[in-house]
Amino acid sequence: MTRRRATPPWIHRWSRPIMGAIAVAGAIGTGYLTIVKLTGGTAACPTEGCERVLSSPYATVFGLPLTLFGFLAYFSMAVFALAPLAINETARKELRSQVENWTWWLLFFGATSMAIFSGYLMYLLAFEIKTVCFYCLGSALFSLALFALTLLGRSWPDLGQLAFTGVIVGMVALIGTLGLYANATGSASNGGATVEAGAPPPTTTTSGPSEIALAEHLTQIGAKEYGAYWCPHCFDQKQLFGTEAAKKLNYIECDPEGQNSQTSACQAAGIQGYPTWEIKGELYSGTQSLQTLAQISGYTGPQDFKN
Repeated sequence: MTRRRATPPWIHRWSRPIMGAIAVAGAIGTGYLTIVKLTGGTAACPTEGCERVLSSPYATVFGLPLTLFGFLAYFSMAVFALAPLAINETARKELRSQVENWTWWLLFFGATSMAIFSGYLMYLLAFEIKTVCFYCLGSALFSLALFALTLLGRSWPDLGQLAFTGVIVGMVALIGTLGLYANATGSASNGGATVEAGAPPPTTTTSGPSEIALAEHLTQIGAKEYGAYWCPHCFDQKQLFGTEAAKKLNYIECDPEGQNSQTSACQAAGIQGYPTWEIKGELYSGTQSLQTLAQISGYTGPQDFKN
């Protein structure tokens, strides 16, 4: 009498497709944020937290967007999860078995590292950046789900070896993460002077006579620039004016945590995004070229702008 082979639990049969779907979703999200970061766009987000995170010193690693490395991690996890499914089990059973075994370990290494890294990023989000970023929270949940599915998605033959390996990988990931961000706060400094809490990063470009004259004209006619200290587009706007001219602008800080905050004025003006210019009773959203500001403000002075 032959013994019927036990049917594997559903989680074992579906773990790889589920992990593949989660990894693909994570790759799409991080890929989108990478494009936003590289193009200087604004992420579609119900809160300002996403922009604050993307403009923070923690959002850049080795001069590249952190989201780019997130995309590569999720893409790799998708490949590890789905690669064995592309091999015909009937025709190449032995090869598929070998690929499954190797990719399970790669999935475990990757998921453990991603879970550790995401946990540290959640700490930064809560205690350093102090904001809510739905993309970050979603990525953390994806990483945790991948880790759980890696543990539960198959029958591991040696749980002791799995636990020992997990501790080693986790320690390496944690040490690497701490080392990576050891000097992150220092990247928000200029010439060794640390930026104070709630203050925008210092402008690094210089102003020419035309930039200064335009800034003085805008102030004279009552033009206002509404912004937030963490806003990368507000920084870009100041860079166009240069250090000397930017100081002459009538800048209004809208974030409650920013220095000299005037949140009520921003709310009264109906400000929806940053920067927003109020010139002659009209609102102009986004970073404006100096030529555009000169035209809409009626500036007739020299316009040989440097930046």
